[in-house]
Amino acid sequence: MSTAVRRHLWKSQRFRINFYRWLVTVLLLGGAVIILSPVWWMIGTSLKSMQEIYRYPPTVVPETFHWDNYIKAWQAAPFTRYLMNTVFLTVIGVLTNVTSNSFIAYGFSKIRFPGRNVMFAVVLGTMMIPGFVTLIPQYVLFARLGWINTYLPLLVPGLFGNAFFIFLIRQFFLTIPNELIEAAKIDGANHFYIWSRLMLPLIKPALITVGIMAFNGKWNDFLGPLLYLNSEEKYTLQIGLTIFRGTVQTQWHYLMAASVIALVPVILIFFIFQRYFIEGINVQSGTTG
Repeated sequence: MSTAVRRHLWKSQRFRINFYRWLVTVLLLGGAVIILSPVWWMIGTSLKSMQEIYRYPPTVVPETFHWDNYIKAWQAAPFTRYLMNTVFLTVIGVLTNVTSNSFIAYGFSKIRFPGRNVMFAVVLGTMMIPGFVTLIPQYVLFARLGWINTYLPLLVPGLFGNAFFIFLIRQFFLTIPNELIEAAKIDGANHFYIWSRLMLPLIKPALITVGIMAFNGKWNDFLGPLLYLNSEEKYTLQIGLTIFRGTVQTQWHYLMAASVIALVPVILIFFIFQRYFIEGINVQSGTTG
């Protein structure tokens, strides 16, 4: 093969590689614009006046930035109280989900007992049941226990595990050699010590992933507080946002401003723990223990 032909093939191959790279970049940028456009619209609406919001054709960038919308929205209701309630429920919810699901997953992956695989299959089967199917039975149960207008219905279920979280953490546990557990048992360690001191530090990405998902679920939970909380002093941020929606008119600029404030912690948590979250999602299949 002559030098000219090899040079032509090399340039052709290089052109194809660069073309595919540019194509992927353009597609990713287009997808990012589509995904982020609602967020930009929410931020833009939060900085507009009511007159500009109802103007047609709509303006993409506010003509006048009304930064005081954020202050007025926060002062329209006791949002500081709502924020503290949301933080309390979220912190407790994250801790209970990480602790209980990791403990249950350890049992399903590293402890041999009769019917283990059948029980795990039943746990995974609960993922097939829509949440709305169990909504009324759960409400009746909590009402008979006298838990209505308390935080217990929002916190206690987290102590009994989540099927997806159990599956996710179990997959990480399966990648850890059983020889470590056998060596710890020879040294006199029990399962609780092995789980808390030996296993948990080895699956930090999975725990952080579960924590992020639990945080997102608790922080953005609207249906749970709406069903079980009746007192205004117990409301969360998501319930507080509904005060801007009236029967006649919705204060869109205040609603969007308060929504942006409520969205900021979720974005910060994701970007801070982004590396661990990606590692946690990349679950290795492992082998059954």
